[in-house]
Amino acid sequence: MKSQLFDKSGSKKSEIALPVIFETPIREDIVQKCVEVEKFALAQPYSHDPRAGRKHSASGTISHQRHDWKGHYGRGISRIPRKTMWRRGTQFYWIGAETTSARGGRRVHGPMLWKRQRKINSKELILAFSSALASTASKDLVKKRYSSLSEVQTAPFVIDSLPEKTKDFIKAIKSILSNAFPLALQVKVQRAGKGKLRGRKYKSNAGLLLIKSSTEKAFYSGIDVKSVKELLLSDLYPLGRLVLYTSAALNEIQKVYGENKK
Repeated sequence: MKSQLFDKSGSKKSEIALPVIFETPIREDIVQKCVEVEKFALAQPYSHDPRAGRKHSASGTISHQRHDWKGHYGRGISRIPRKTMWRRGTQFYWIGAETTSARGGRRVHGPMLWKRQRKINSKELILAFSSALASTASKDLVKKRYSSLSEVQTAPFVIDSLPEKTKDFIKAIKSILSNAFPLALQVKVQRAGKGKLRGRKYKSNAGLLLIKSSTEKAFYSGIDVKSVKELLLSDLYPLGRLVLYTSAALNEIQKVYGENKK
């Protein structure tokens, strides 16, 4: 499989042969399965303090037996643990503590910190990455993901070397992507509705993904930049994302993933 190679100014240079991995039969079901496992593995651990709500001086149940010290006999109150706020002789003032119904008590069925790890077959994971990379070279999948694209001229996009300045890079991808350029830059907008009150005030599109080699340096705003070794399945999912590879990144992909055996 071949693709068009562009220079750093965005002009057509020559054709370049893509690694064999781009000819992998695309398995969307395997990719989706592996993305769910990856999402679970990358989830931020969330839990309450195991001792939260259990740091009071109250413990156990209160006795309702006669003549017991600090007992509740004859007071008509429940047996929940209580902590003493003040006392006058044998008269006590208590407030409920520790229990889930009390103020400052423990949480009811809070999220647990430990989670059973989901496992995935190593061969399935390799096939998922191969399929995800191959989907970037499929014009049909690119058109399916971006409904506003009427025509996809080239897929994937390959650039020989990267410009140093962002303005030069934007000028180059404008020439390379042509009609797909409006989808390349991330656009951040304010969300409509109550999501603004719940920590997700803004939303943005995915934009272009630049895949570079580990030795190359690229600091561009408005797009995602990942090296081959930093690449995740979630970066390429849903399948058919607009991706710009450097020629050095393609060589590294060939070394990392090798020739995919069909």
